[in-house]
Amino acid sequence: MGHLDIAGVGYALPDGRPLLREVSLRVGEGAKVALVGPNGTGKTTLLRILAGDLVAQDGVVTRSGGLGVMRQFIGKVRDGSSVKDLLVSVAPDAIRAAAAEVERTELAMMERESEQDQLDYAQALVDWGDAGGYEWETLWDVCTVAALGVPYERAQWRPVSTLSGGEQKRLVLEALLRGPEEVLVLDEPDNYLDVPAKRWLEEQLVASPKTVLFVSHDRELLDRVATRIVTLEQGRGGNTAWVHPGRFGTYDVAREERNARLDELRRRWDEEHAKLKALVVMYRQKAAYNSDMAARLQAAETRLRRFEEAGPPEAVPLRQKVSMRLTGGRTAKRAVVATGLELRVGGERLVEPFDTELWFGERVGVLGSNGSGKSHFLRLLAAGGTDPEREHEPVGDIRPAPVEHAGRVVLGSRVRPGWFAQTHDHVTLHGRTLLEILHRGDEHRAGMPRDLAARALDRYGLAAAAEQTFDALSGGQQARLQILLLELSGATLLLLDEPTDNLDLHSAEALEDALAAFEGTVVVVTHDRWFARGLDRFLVFRQDGRVVEAGEPVWDEGRVQRQR
Repeated sequence: MGHLDIAGVGYALPDGRPLLREVSLRVGEGAKVALVGPNGTGKTTLLRILAGDLVAQDGVVTRSGGLGVMRQFIGKVRDGSSVKDLLVSVAPDAIRAAAAEVERTELAMMERESEQDQLDYAQALVDWGDAGGYEWETLWDVCTVAALGVPYERAQWRPVSTLSGGEQKRLVLEALLRGPEEVLVLDEPDNYLDVPAKRWLEEQLVASPKTVLFVSHDRELLDRVATRIVTLEQGRGGNTAWVHPGRFGTYDVAREERNARLDELRRRWDEEHAKLKALVVMYRQKAAYNSDMAARLQAAETRLRRFEEAGPPEAVPLRQKVSMRLTGGRTAKRAVVATGLELRVGGERLVEPFDTELWFGERVGVLGSNGSGKSHFLRLLAAGGTDPEREHEPVGDIRPAPVEHAGRVVLGSRVRPGWFAQTHDHVTLHGRTLLEILHRGDEHRAGMPRDLAARALDRYGLAAAAEQTFDALSGGQQARLQILLLELSGATLLLLDEPTDNLDLHSAEALEDALAAFEGTVVVVTHDRWFARGLDRFLVFRQDGRVVEAGEPVWDEGRVQRQR
């Protein structure tokens, strides 16, 4: 068993702004503790401090037991790394070091083939065995079979970029949950997972004896798994932590009661402060013409000074205000018509031919397991469908990759697709500040004066990040900016690929309200069981390649069966 103890941790951003202030919490042996809070409050930063990626500028972090870490980028790896590289990256330090030495000496031997290189390679293999590398390969075989359906021997050299986000997440979770580390730090482990995988994760975390600190925005997962809830709360001098000792079901009521109590204490403090200052003023006036009042004045001043030195009670946390205004516009009654639509990948059939019609004003959920073709369908619509007219070109400067298909899908008149990408991989936004992005605009979106741009960012809770670049934002902040760009673009067909994955709970509620007011059609790929309750009907991409319609969410589709 292991534990985590965080005492008085403080951290400031490179520009000097305080991010974390005196954050303290304890994750006891075997506990499952959730870390929540508005996007940008420092949840990922705190986890990076625990993982050793960053050094806290104040405070102390202690732990017992080995530490396993799932970082936020898992699920959107698009570099040249292999499955083996990914598994090695979440293994203990000794395994990572031994694997790196095997790779180095193997490359050297392939380049030069000297006797010394061969000896170095042989020694590296011995060290790999001594470190337990072959036992880890046996474990990884179990993980790849469970997550990908193929043995490690076949999967190890496969590029991680060919795995879906859910497959990447599941593979790393299998390795961490089956591994020897007693303490796990998981940054949004449920992102990209379909609902059967989320249920699997819930069961595994509840049953595991490991100590777990995790970040999640999935309310059902929070309610089932977390035994305590830690909230990073916004403050003017840095964000602090409040610990709710119960489960998520009692969290909202407990937080409202606490904030009401803090508000009452602050009101009483302000009233007492005003009385003491008035008393000092009165005695000062009387002492000006009556020397007998000097002693009383000194006593009143001492009392006021001590009161102010003790300081006010804890302030009520700043509440992040997010106001989304998705407007849309009238379009043809039939917003999307698909006839004999068949989705393909590399010439192989991914989705059987199907027909469907999406009507103006509908909120349609697209459900199914990972790899079933949901995102392909959304990208095809985002590109304007088959042989799109000019009016159907996507708004914004993001062009979805072409989707191989047969049959036809046609958008109705005045339908302008706006696409929310699951991975937030917008190269055109990288290196640009939020103010710059809004100020300059693009070919579909007019630029904005800086004062109006600042107001728009403030409505989305992004005012403090106005001078930050897009790639420096948290995942939730990037998601909110994408939604703001959709708001400004004039889209009449919103295509949202897992929009709530990185949004905090308050932002997800704001998005739901905005979609309810949107004049247009909404198509959402989602695994968010709570969010799906507000949708009208569903297209279910089944594991056998068929697409069927349903009036209620269908969450029990299994893994897609195909050659891997």
